Amino acid sequence: MEGSHSKQVRAPRMGRDSAWLAGADIVAVFLALFGQVVLTRALWTESYGLFIIALDVFATLFLVIDLGLPTLLARDGANAPHRIWPSIVRIYNLQIRAAIPFLFVSLIVVASVESLSSHLPLVFLCATIALVHIATYAPRSGLRAAGEARLEAWTKVLERGITTLAYVALYGLGITSVAGYASAFLLGAVCGLVFALFWVKRTVSGFQKNGRLGDMGEVWASNRTLLVQALPFAITLGVLPYVVRVEKFIVSIELGLDSAALFHVAQLAWLAGLVIPQAMRAALLPVLGKVRHSKQEFTQNMNASLDVCMGLLPVGIFSGAAIVGLFLPIAFPEQYVDGSMGASAVDLFTVLLLGWCFTVLSTPTYTALQAGMHPWRFTIFIVIVVAFSAAIGLWLIGWQSTFGLTEGLFAAACASSLSAFFALVTSIHLSASWQYVFERSKEWVLAITGSSLACVGLLLESWLVFGGLVLIPFIPQALEAVRSNAQENTLERILEAE
Repeated sequence: MEGSHSKQVRAPRMGRDSAWLAGADIVAVFLALFGQVVLTRALWTESYGLFIIALDVFATLFLVIDLGLPTLLARDGANAPHRIWPSIVRIYNLQIRAAIPFLFVSLIVVASVESLSSHLPLVFLCATIALVHIATYAPRSGLRAAGEARLEAWTKVLERGITTLAYVALYGLGITSVAGYASAFLLGAVCGLVFALFWVKRTVSGFQKNGRLGDMGEVWASNRTLLVQALPFAITLGVLPYVVRVEKFIVSIELGLDSAALFHVAQLAWLAGLVIPQAMRAALLPVLGKVRHSKQEFTQNMNASLDVCMGLLPVGIFSGAAIVGLFLPIAFPEQYVDGSMGASAVDLFTVLLLGWCFTVLSTPTYTALQAGMHPWRFTIFIVIVVAFSAAIGLWLIGWQSTFGLTEGLFAAACASSLSAFFALVTSIHLSASWQYVFERSKEWVLAITGSSLACVGLLLESWLVFGGLVLIPFIPQALEAVRSNAQENTLERILEAE
């Protein structure tokens, strides 16, 4: 540690940080699920569908304003913690300039979509929510790079908790205005931003040395080199939201807003499960970024991450199916689970669950693309995946929707899982990780086969579900990986103290 720092630097750690982020995301997602229950009971199905589509439209349209800069901050910030706050201010300056043209684009989009132009208050609120969320990425990345993923985790929990409390208050008052609930969502988002800014400022205030622009790496030496390096991530972020939303958009076009609302409810539980691989990616990124020049250490961390991912499969499949099977019929209005809208959200979730398994398994190679020496490969990866998702979704949903709502909805769920498998294979190929896969080929075959049998068995309610039992031996392996990581972190702290 440099003597110019006035306090101990808390280095990012994959095991510790992913535990904090995953734990917080699980709590936040359960709060979000409860909030969605309130929304489905407070709003008409069509109004609910309009709300989620409006939120998704602006989330996808505005996310490119991020410019990919918070991702670079998460990757490089640990190299120079004293530059985190100045870098956040610098990122905001660049993002504000980039936001202006996109605000004009959003006006054109709103004017061209009749369902949005006729609900201007809701549109304005959803657009503001999207902008506030983008503003939270830089301070949260700064907290993670400074080793304070626990504080980043708290910002997420507090944001979602405030939003949910506001929803409950409005529901208790008998409010049925969709704009009212959008305002509650905005309140939570603003609070999350304020907490993130306050904590990152306080965390890095002890690093007295301002340093130079390039202390975090040569790409930070000028705005030009910074933007060029961030460009792959910026393009990626402009495309990335469609990975999980493209099927929902196609369903809303082919089958209507009511079907989009049903598919969204099925996705809620699926998205709840995705917070775990997302948290692992977030924690793994600064770790891999720090050792990306050492192939041996890079591969070691990827293997440790894969051990954890494989151990999560049986836990996620069986606990997810049990929770959703019990929770959704109790929590959501009857029409979402009785099949009267064409399908049950529980059955659609079971199809999506296999896609969750593929997404979990892709965590190490996905993050390796982000942290590796060729960031443009990550951009190519996302573009290819979204193109495949759109193509398979348009074909499957368009084809099956001619036979009825049920066929169209299940086609959307199948398209999502096929896209997740395609993303897994593509991430392995583009990250040049086939050798890494072949070295553990038996485990990969067991993981994919066991997951597929378990999910098919759950959907058909057949004995095939017991095929998922082959995944159980991965659990001790995951626990051992976490324990080894914790012991290594303890040893490093002792050496640093000495």
